[in-house]
Amino acid sequence: MMNTNYALEVENVCKNYADFSLDNVSFRIEKGMVMGLVGENGAGKTTIIKLILNAMERTSGDIRILGMDNIKEEIEAKERIGYVSDDDFLLVNSNIKKYARAFAHVYKNWDQELFEKYARMWKLPAKKKFSEYSKGMKTKAMLALALAHHPDMLILDEPTAGLDPVARIEVLDILRDIVAEGERAVLFSTHITGDLDKIADSVTVLIDGKVTESMAIDQIEDKYAVISGSLNALDSSNTDLCIGVRRGTQNFEALTERKNLDRFKGVNVHTPNIENLLTFSIWGHRDEIVELGGENNNG
Repeated sequence: MMNTNYALEVENVCKNYADFSLDNVSFRIEKGMVMGLVGENGAGKTTIIKLILNAMERTSGDIRILGMDNIKEEIEAKERIGYVSDDDFLLVNSNIKKYARAFAHVYKNWDQELFEKYARMWKLPAKKKFSEYSKGMKTKAMLALALAHHPDMLILDEPTAGLDPVARIEVLDILRDIVAEGERAVLFSTHITGDLDKIADSVTVLIDGKVTESMAIDQIEDKYAVISGSLNALDSSNTDLCIGVRRGTQNFEALTERKNLDRFKGVNVHTPNIENLLTFSIWGHRDEIVELGGENNNG
């Protein structure tokens, strides 16, 4: 059941290719929230974003943006979306001044003053061709264009990957401000899980085209624990209770649900973060035990 209290609703979305499928992907983002979308390369993150934007045809399922069907009400929905892609869409012989002029004709809420604020902050030369921009400058240019029409739903595909540390902090601060009033939301697809630890309210984990978790950040800490200790603590009665395992010659580290902690004796218990949830889920899905590096094997 779709609900207009959500900024984005993805329900049972499928997309079938010859060698890959999105399998009944579902998640929801409440207004006022930042959701991280995480998964390894090829998991289907960019495919989901393209389906949300109706840039490709889905096999089945439903998507609504701010209560609007993303196909039947595509124009109205896109008016309220800001989008930054991993691969820049900027024409190499054009410049940001020309793009701003074009965007001002496309978006009803275009704010030239806000655009110029971001352009000054990120030192974006107005007339320099994009062919002369660095990867980081192109990302900043796309962010400035995306933010300047006051989008209610911001969709970011690896937006901080090419940015220097100062620009990354500035972008994260802007995202916090965007959702602070409780009416706008952000879908943030990234490999840099440390950025999500700073700003995300929830996370959706995608592995081989399937959602394995979609939950609030504080629920990760409530549901899961990272455990570590001697290999003697692992045996046939509890190994299957691990989501994923990193094993050395003497010690191990694993992710498990907190309800199972009494099945592991003499282990250290740590609070997991988004990276722990993602990496151990990937290893567990592969049924792979990863070698634990940096271990002192001399006892």
